[in-house]
Amino acid sequence: MSQVDENQESPVSMGNNDFSRYLMDRVKMLEERNNFLKEHANKVEMEKRFTESQILNYEREIRQLKSELERVKMPPLVVGTVVDVLDGGRVIIRSSTGPQFVVGSTQFINNSDLLPGVSVSLNYQSLAVVGILPSSRDPLVHGMEVIECPTVSYSDIGGLDEQIREIRETVELPLTKPEVFERIGIEPPKGILLFGAPGTGKSLLAKAVANQTKATFIRIVGSELVQKYIGEGARLVRDLFKMAKEKSPSIIFIDELDSIGAKRIDSATSGDREVQRTLMQLLSEMDGFNPRGNVRIIAATNRPDILDLALLRPGRFDRFIAIPMPNKEARKMILQIHSRKMKLSEDLDFDELSTLTDGANGSDMKAIAMEAGMFAVREERYNVGMEDFRKAIRKLLISPSKPNLYSEGMFA
Repeated sequence: MSQVDENQESPVSMGNNDFSRYLMDRVKMLEERNNFLKEHANKVEMEKRFTESQILNYEREIRQLKSELERVKMPPLVVGTVVDVLDGGRVIIRSSTGPQFVVGSTQFINNSDLLPGVSVSLNYQSLAVVGILPSSRDPLVHGMEVIECPTVSYSDIGGLDEQIREIRETVELPLTKPEVFERIGIEPPKGILLFGAPGTGKSLLAKAVANQTKATFIRIVGSELVQKYIGEGARLVRDLFKMAKEKSPSIIFIDELDSIGAKRIDSATSGDREVQRTLMQLLSEMDGFNPRGNVRIIAATNRPDILDLALLRPGRFDRFIAIPMPNKEARKMILQIHSRKMKLSEDLDFDELSTLTDGANGSDMKAIAMEAGMFAVREERYNVGMEDFRKAIRKLLISPSKPNLYSEGMFA
């Protein structure tokens, strides 16, 4: 029997009250011990669940690594092109190395998808067709599609009401109300050529069309089709129209058409001949043997006099829309459009400003509005006055102090 501490009373020598207090303290101590053990058990359970989840993640990662390893160990696939389809599931294939083979195809491939010209993947050993590859397209062509439409609308264009009406009934009306043309019995125009002096709003009209129509809008500058190697420009043109047909209804906007569509001449260099090859491919795609589909073309140029006659015939460009220099009323509208977000003084007279800007185009009017705002910014004023616009006109249009880049030797 263990010896009892001298300072601790034994339960036998305790009174009733002391014994009850002893039991209460004992119960309290045991409850605290029980709560501690429960918390510890919960903590252990949580650690167990975390460990199990970690084990599952590690197992999943191991499976992924094993599958990746198996994929890497697989023999490479050969890229080929279907030349002809024979009976009995046999296919004539031209491999990427050059020679042609008669091979079979797996049962998982639909034979109706095996058409001449389709790219396929072949087994490295048996050369059997194991998959159909998507058609290859130059990344430059993918970048031509306008994903984010410009914010320009028809209300941002001044003085071109007749031109806007023509381009809307040529581009938008066939998409929104095709039954109108079917009722009359005509096909809508598929090609529009915008021509006029620089800065008159040709590209601005195209931006408004891209904003207003729901069709796929594809923009390209003519010089982008001029490539270094033989046949590359023609291939870009083919891929461009192929993408337009796949995403139809679509609109192709060719800016600066004169850079690719100039008249063909006999005495040409090798570079000129390559441009002519690209032009001939463009002519074929616009109106050749193969139908264009629901693809409309808008082109812009400020040199219609040098364009090839084959490019200007009906069937390729059915409508020619001249973009004139703005008259007095158009200049007033353009100034009001470009200054509608500016803080203007009450003495501003747009009629007088439109008279002072005789001979200016739309780009000049935008530059005048910006320059007038810069005069107000320079003097830290809160609005733009009439005198600011007069100074801008004198600086940009009629003043002899207008910068002359060549006389000042900037390009010497």
